Amino acid sequence: MSQTPMRLLIAASGTGGHLFPAIATAENLSDFEIEWLGVPDRLERELVPPQYPLHTISVEGFQQRLSLKTLKIIAKFGRSLVQVRHLLKTGKFRGVLTTGGYIAAPAILAARSLGLPVILHESNALPGKVTRQFGRWCHTVALGFEAAVPYLQNANTVVVGTPVRSNFINPSEPLSFFLPDDVPVIVVMGGSQGAVSVNQLVRQAAPAWFEAGAWVVHLTGENDPDVKTFNHPQYITMPFYDNMAALLKRANLAVSRAGAGSLTELAITHTPAILIPYPFAAEDHQTYNANVFAGAGAALVFQQKDLTPDLLASKVLYLLQSPQQLQQMAEATTSVAMTQSAEALGNLIRRVMV
Repeated sequence: MSQTPMRLLIAASGTGGHLFPAIATAENLSDFEIEWLGVPDRLERELVPPQYPLHTISVEGFQQRLSLKTLKIIAKFGRSLVQVRHLLKTGKFRGVLTTGGYIAAPAILAARSLGLPVILHESNALPGKVTRQFGRWCHTVALGFEAAVPYLQNANTVVVGTPVRSNFINPSEPLSFFLPDDVPVIVVMGGSQGAVSVNQLVRQAAPAWFEAGAWVVHLTGENDPDVKTFNHPQYITMPFYDNMAALLKRANLAVSRAGAGSLTELAITHTPAILIPYPFAAEDHQTYNANVFAGAGAALVFQQKDLTPDLLASKVLYLLQSPQQLQQMAEATTSVAMTQSAEALGNLIRRVMV
């Protein structure tokens, strides 16, 4: 007689930083029956694999100032809490995995009201507000960085790293475009929110890199109005690229924002980086992430306000002309790379929810 699979609700929404670690963990939970909790019209509609039924609730973050909109947000939150509680109860779920953000709050409260365990994964070195406020309600807060531990003294924490998609651990698919074998390659990735300012810097700095023989693969995001204004035979541009594992393994250097997901990918592929934290990230958390890598010797960090095109151009050229330093930076990524994060988080879920 076959055993009924345990049922898990994953609450992850909004950005790749929340969704990719959750998807990577789900891939390691084939013994669970998984359903997904998201928000309408966010990235989960595109990114969540079709085998996971998607439920949506209308919830958003609270405003700093009390206003009429705040009252509407509170009303939405109350309705969402009732919806999630009903879903968990009627679906006979064993518990919840959430990766933080504002969708985590109703998921955590609904689960705890039913006596169900919650595992919360926090990928950033500075935990988000929801993690800091609700972490104590969770069975365990699984962390991407050791640096996050001091901010969560009232929660049960364990450091597992941040899960990445399986192709990062065992990359096999080749690049879908041509890059010469004997040239230095710079990969630029500004993320989904903060790409435009990085893109502008890179386009002004890139001619010096081309003159030095480098090729640039520039992932511009989808919101750059100047995306078609710059061309060069050594310049490849696209909004995003799926096979990041192969691309980062080929790169000699990355120029990147400092979202936790991107940093995890850089660490696992041992890619040296120049990091430019997104200055408008909540509570400047990308700077905290970047400082972990700088402290390990795996990256150079520049604040956007301090970085000019000439400075960026010269720092990239300096590193490309310093293979020994690039190698040292690549080796330093091993101290911040945790390659078995998805398995570790999956095993934690099994222990808690069996």
